[in-house]
Amino acid sequence: MDTISIVAFLTGWFSAAIRMSTPLILGTMGEIYHERVGILNLGIEGTMLLGALVGFLVTLTTGNDLWLGVGMAGISGSLLSLILAFFTVSLGLNQHVIGLGITFFATGLSYFIYRMVIGFPIVHPTITGFPIISIPLFSKIPLLGPVLFRHYSLVYIAFAIVALSHFILYKTSWGLKIRTVGENPAAADAAGINVFRVRYFSSICGGFLIGVAGSFLSLAHFNSFLHGLTAGRGWICLALIIIGKWKPWNCLMAALLFGIIDAFQFRLQTLNLNIPYQILLALPYITAILALVLVARKAVCPASLLKPYRREE
Repeated sequence: MDTISIVAFLTGWFSAAIRMSTPLILGTMGEIYHERVGILNLGIEGTMLLGALVGFLVTLTTGNDLWLGVGMAGISGSLLSLILAFFTVSLGLNQHVIGLGITFFATGLSYFIYRMVIGFPIVHPTITGFPIISIPLFSKIPLLGPVLFRHYSLVYIAFAIVALSHFILYKTSWGLKIRTVGENPAAADAAGINVFRVRYFSSICGGFLIGVAGSFLSLAHFNSFLHGLTAGRGWICLALIIIGKWKPWNCLMAALLFGIIDAFQFRLQTLNLNIPYQILLALPYITAILALVLVARKAVCPASLLKPYRREE
């Protein structure tokens, strides 16, 4: 390969990696807000799928109003997280069971609504998705310009949310409340912090981000809604949380690593290698599992994760 071909390959690879990591970044940030207050949200996969459907249907039926679709997708995620919080925070029920129940419920509801509204088309309807936005001047930088400064608006927003989440968690009083509730809800309660309010609000905010993560897939990545659209990305977000040690910037790096490998396996498929494509498709997930095995033993989760809080105990 000559120099021009190598540059084109690298530019396309890393640019695609950033786009493919975007729903993981948004989903992981949403899951951070859940787990930092002690709630394990196993409903993330179903929440992303429902967010993808809601965003797509709203956009399709409103004349391609993309931002309304994103907003409604976020609201659908918040509603599911509100249900999760009611059962796990107010009633203190098992978070594993409730989370998995929400995933099954949201997945079934997504397919049911799609069949009711769209039917059984031979060709699935599509929308005009988000356009690529080039940042003036910066996008002209060789190699780095196309990789970092030519993306969908949601990509830039995802990176901004990482920075904002870090600021909120570590530089604000509300972030201190979130971390305190996640580590020692009894001490937080004794200090006058409303544990239930913090858990509810943080969960609702996290659900909004997870719903938006799903909408990225249908409004920017595929421009349509398909069965199996999320392809396990919600479960990957749960792994990325552990790999990133519940810290926004670390989780961003973990999501980018997954995106790089995912984009690379797609490019390997175009080379017509004598390798079953199923193995290449599994490559990012295998990498995530290996990374999880290496990191999980040293990872220290929030102390109150999975533990319901009752003032009388």
